[in-house]
Amino acid sequence: MKTFTTTGVCTKENNYMVDITDRIVKMKAMVDAGNYFTVTRGRQYGKTTTLTALAKFLKNEYVVISLDFQNLDDGSFENGSIFTQALSQLMIDEYEFGGAEIPKIYIDAFEELCQKETAKVRMAEIFRIYKRWCRDSDKPIVLMIDEVDSATNNQVFLDFLAMLREGFLARTSKGAPAFRSVILAGVTDIKSLKRKIRPDEAHKFNSPWNIATDFNIDMSLPVEGITGMLDEYENDHHTGMDTAKIAQEIYDYTSGYPFLVSRICQIIDTELNTWSVSGISEAVKHILQEKNTLFDSLMGKIYDNKPLSDILQSILFSGERIAYNPDSISIMDGEMYSLLKTVNNGLTISNRIFETRIYNYFLTQTELKNSPISVSGSESKEMIIENGHLNMDRLLEHYVTVFDDIYEGKADSFSEEEGRRRFLLFIRPIINGTGNYYVESRTRNNERMDIVIDYLGERFVVELKIWRGEAYHEKGEQQLANYLDYYHLDKGYMLTYSFNKNKSTTLTKKTIQDKTLIEAFV
Repeated sequence: MKTFTTTGVCTKENNYMVDITDRIVKMKAMVDAGNYFTVTRGRQYGKTTTLTALAKFLKNEYVVISLDFQNLDDGSFENGSIFTQALSQLMIDEYEFGGAEIPKIYIDAFEELCQKETAKVRMAEIFRIYKRWCRDSDKPIVLMIDEVDSATNNQVFLDFLAMLREGFLARTSKGAPAFRSVILAGVTDIKSLKRKIRPDEAHKFNSPWNIATDFNIDMSLPVEGITGMLDEYENDHHTGMDTAKIAQEIYDYTSGYPFLVSRICQIIDTELNTWSVSGISEAVKHILQEKNTLFDSLMGKIYDNKPLSDILQSILFSGERIAYNPDSISIMDGEMYSLLKTVNNGLTISNRIFETRIYNYFLTQTELKNSPISVSGSESKEMIIENGHLNMDRLLEHYVTVFDDIYEGKADSFSEEEGRRRFLLFIRPIINGTGNYYVESRTRNNERMDIVIDYLGERFVVELKIWRGEAYHEKGEQQLANYLDYYHLDKGYMLTYSFNKNKSTTLTKKTIQDKTLIEAFV
C-alpha cells in the first residue's frame, strides 16, 4: 500500500504524490536546449524528488550522472586536489552503486586519479576525462549535482564552477566536447556566492555562473495536482472525502509547499483518519507544535538575520506594504529560504503555516519577558473555555476589561502594530495546544487585519482595526460581513482600537445583512 512521505525521495511507485510530469517536461526542454541552470528552492521543497524523476525521464536519450555533494565531508573542500579526488570517487560510486552508464575506460581514469599522490592532482585532469567522455559518448551527457549548499562556502567550488563555465563557452564557440546540460540544486542561490568571498579574493569570482539560464518553473503543488493525489488515495481507501474541497483547504494553508502538503496528508492518514476541514486544522496544529529540520532551519535564518527579521515583523504586525527590491540582500535571503514571495510586486510570507509559526516565534520573545497581557490571557483561560468550547463573546469582553486595567491612561503610547501584537499575546495562551489561528493575508494592512481562530472544529473571525471615523467603521463592518460569507459563518467579531477618551467599552451587537457582528472598543 502506498504512503505519504516527508523524508527522502518521493516516488509514484511507493508514495501518494502530485503528478509533476508537466514540470519534468519543461525541465527536459531546458536540457534539450543545452542549458546550464540551478534549481534553488527552500528546504524540503521537492528538489531531490524532482531531479530523481527528471533523471528517469531523460535516461533513454541521455547519459545522466546524478551526484550528491552531501556525500562529501568538509575535508573534501580543503583544496582543489582533494576535491578532485573526492569528486572522482563520487563518479566511481555512481557507477558501482547508482547504475550510471560510465564506460570502464573512464572509471579506470577516475580510479587512477584517486590513487595518485594528492599533491600532484589538478582539477583540470578530471575535466580532461569529462571532455574525452563527452566526445566519445553515443548519447549526450547530463550532469546533476544535488545539495550544492555543501560546497558554496569556499573558493574550491568557485574554481569548479569556473571550469564548467569554460567548458560551456568552448562548446559554444569552438564546438568542443562538454556536458549537454548541468543542473545544480540546493537552497543557497549560486548568485549569493559573492557575499561569501573575502574582499581580497573578490576578483577570483569572475562570474563563473553567468552562463546559467534562469529557472522559473513553478515547483509548488497546485490545487488540481493535490486533488489528483487525493483522488488516488480515495480510490484505495474509500473515506468519502470531497477531494476537491480538501485539496483547496490544504492549499490555502500551504500555498503548495511540498513538505507541508505531504505532512498534512501524512498526519491525517496515520494519526487522525479525519479527511475534513477540522481534520486539516488539527494536522496544522500538530505541525505548528512539532520540531523538525525545516522549521529549525527557518527559525535559525530569522534569528541570525536581523534585517530579514525586521522585514517579517513589519509585514506581519504593521501591515506594511514592502515593495520587491531585487537588490536588497535581506529580501533575496527571504526568497532564497522560501520565507517570502512576491505578489503584485509586494512581499508577503510564502504560506499560512510559515506565517503562523513566525508569528508564534516573535510573540514568544515578548511572552518570555512576562508580558502582562499574555499573563492575563493565561489566567483567563478557564473562564473563557466552556465545556470544551471557546466562548468568543466572553474572550472579547474580557480582553476589553483586561486591556483597560493594564493600559489605562497609556492608550496613546503604543502603535497600531502593538495593538495587534497585544491581542495575539492575549489569545495565544487561551487557545494554545487545542486551537490555532492565522491572519487572513488579504486583509492585513496598516488599517485592518482579520484573525481567523480555529478551535475544535469551530471557526471565528475577528477583525482588528483602528478607529478612523464613522464612515470608515461602517465600511469595515460591511467588509467583515462579506468575509463571513466566504467562511460560511453567521457571526463575526470586530475589535477597534480608538484613542477617543469618550468611547464606550461595552460590547455591542449589530446585524449587517444577515450577519451578527459583536463589536468592542478599547
